[in-house]
Amino acid sequence: MESVFEIIAEPNRRAILSLLVSSEQSVGEIERQLRMPQPTVSKHLRVLREAGFVESTVDAQRRLYRLKPEPLQELDAWLTQFRRFWSAHVDALERHLDRMDQSMERATPTKRKTRMKTTRPKPRT
Repeated sequence: MESVFEIIAEPNRRAILSLLVSSEQSVGEIERQLRMPQPTVSKHLRVLREAGFVESTVDAQRRLYRLKPEPLQELDAWLTQFRRFWSAHVDALERHLDRMDQSMERATPTKRKTRMKTTRPKPRT
């Protein structure tokens, strides 16, 4: 059995999971949207189903697939311990960008006003 990471590392499987986030889909719908051959879609859906990422129901002649959130919740729980590493960096970047915006506003307040005046169309007389 493949690990969760091996399963979601495959780009086609991630694309299928992304499609299923919004709504359940048939094999044919997935095939058309991702422009993948039907056997390829079926193979990836089988892997995702066996790993518990998706489940299916039969609707007349077609099988509809939908996302099962539990494996993704487990993955999210595991990633929680690492969030502090990138959260701190994202917060620092946001603070830096805010400081840059503020310094730009202080440095060029008249240029902005001047620029705005010169770019406005003149009223017709």
